[in-house]
Amino acid sequence: MRIIRFVDRKGREHFGAQVDETTARLFDRSPLDGGTVTGATEPIATLLAPCQPPAIFAIGLNYRRHAQEVKAGAPEFPVVFLKAPGSLQHPNAPIVLPHAEPIEVDYEVELTVVIGRTAKNVPRGRALEYVLGYTCANDVSGRRWQIRQGGTQWCRGKSFDTFCPLGPAIVTTDDIPDPNTLGLRTIINGETLQDWNTDDMIFDVPSLVSFVSEGTTLAPGTVILTGTPHGVGFMRRPKRFLKVGDRVVVEIDKIGRLENPVAAEG
Repeated sequence: MRIIRFVDRKGREHFGAQVDETTARLFDRSPLDGGTVTGATEPIATLLAPCQPPAIFAIGLNYRRHAQEVKAGAPEFPVVFLKAPGSLQHPNAPIVLPHAEPIEVDYEVELTVVIGRTAKNVPRGRALEYVLGYTCANDVSGRRWQIRQGGTQWCRGKSFDTFCPLGPAIVTTDDIPDPNTLGLRTIINGETLQDWNTDDMIFDVPSLVSFVSEGTTLAPGTVILTGTPHGVGFMRRPKRFLKVGDRVVVEIDKIGRLENPVAAEG
C-alpha cells in the first residue's frame, strides 16, 4: 500500500491510500493511530510529507563506499544524530538556502524508516514488526556548519528549515519485505550524482531500529533516515553544492521520486 498525506481541492487534509496520481481512498483516521482505509475517495490537489514526525533520527556513515569516500573507517556502532522537526519539507516545495548557510548546502538521498507503533528496546529479530513502511528523504546538509564552523555541529548543519524533504509516500512493509535491496539515486537538473543500493549499508534496517530504540521510546510516526551512499557534493571535484534554481530529485526503487526546487531565503 502507498500511504499519502494530501490536501484535496477544498483545502481539507487527509491520509489516503493512493489509487493513482490523482486519487486516493481515505483513511477513517491516521494510519499511525490504527486507521483503516474506507471506500470514500478524494482527488489529490497537493501532496504533503506523508507524516509529521515527532522525532527525526538520522544515521551517519552507514554505507561502506561513502565511508571510504570521506576516508573514514566503518563505525563500530551506528552514528546517530537528530534533525529538528521543523526541518520537514513537503514534496515539490522548495529547499531554502538560509542566510546562515547559503553556499555549502549538500544533498543526500536516504531510505527512511517510518515507525508504526510505539517501540522501545526492540530486539533486532522483531524490529520490522514495529515498522509501518518506508519513504524517501533528502538529508539536506549545511557542510560549513557540519564540518568546520563551531566544532562540527551536525545538528545545526542539518536542521535548518526545509532541510528534510520527505515523501512522496509511505510504502508499507508488505510491499517492501526486504528494504536492504533497493536502488537509490540523487538527480539534479537531470544529472545523476548518486546511484547505489541499500545492500551497501553497514548496519541494516532491523539493526538500526533496534539500536535507536535502546532506552529510547519511538512514537508512531518517528522516522529514521538510514544514511546516504557515496557521491555527495562536498566530496566531488569540483565540489557540487545546491544552487538557487536547481531541481533536486531523490528516488528509491519501489517508493518513487521526491522532487524539490532550490530557493534562497527571502
